[in-house]
Amino acid sequence: MSNSADSPGTGSSADRRRAFRPVRLLTVAVFALAGLIFFTSFYTAKGTNIRTDASLLKLSDLIQERSRSNGELGEANAALREDVEALAERDDGSTKAEDDKLAALEKEAGTQKLTGDAITVTLDDAPPNATAKLPGYPEPQPDYLVIHQQDLQAVVNALWQGGAKGIKVMDQRLISTSAVRCVGNTLILQGRVYSPPYKITAVGDPEKLQQALTASPAIQNYMVYVNVYGLGWKVEENGTMTLPGYSGTVDLRYAQPME
Repeated sequence: MSNSADSPGTGSSADRRRAFRPVRLLTVAVFALAGLIFFTSFYTAKGTNIRTDASLLKLSDLIQERSRSNGELGEANAALREDVEALAERDDGSTKAEDDKLAALEKEAGTQKLTGDAITVTLDDAPPNATAKLPGYPEPQPDYLVIHQQDLQAVVNALWQGGAKGIKVMDQRLISTSAVRCVGNTLILQGRVYSPPYKITAVGDPEKLQQALTASPAIQNYMVYVNVYGLGWKVEENGTMTLPGYSGTVDLRYAQPME
């Protein structure tokens, strides 16, 4: 008769040790993984409280500081450009016809000031406590109450279609390579950050510009949110205004010729 310790039902001591070994290895692995997670969290936080918004506030401050710095650099660049152009005009060896052609190209490119009749479109967020003003519409979601990138783009595109000779968004002139982009509840335009209300000014025939705004399907959709949830919308005729010339770089850094 075999010993009970060696019976198939209970197994030997050596068998039990072999059975426990994978469990021990798994436990060690779990503790090692936990230690790696704690170390990674500590390294990422670098001693700060990662559950607070302090880091986000620091990032916001950094963005605002970079925006101010970009604005100052843009003004300095514009002043230097005027100095260079003044020096170049003294004696560049060109004919009057060539100078006139260059001036026309600069005007079309948006690098020179532009004066004419203008209108300004102002878009703004709805009040945070807004509710549906008309029956049959749902209560607003947070996205319903803020200005989105497509809203700004719709206004800019409509003004171009209405024959605008030049457009300024906030305090910056748009050119062919300008990109109107929004990140969260802020507008980022040519390296600078803006918050609502957003002002878009266009020089052109005021009547045609307003007709283009009214005819835009994208703006018609936006007007539903204006009437139902209180998004801001105002169109004003400004009389004669002067738009600034674009003062940033005009070099294309990412475009490639098509084959």
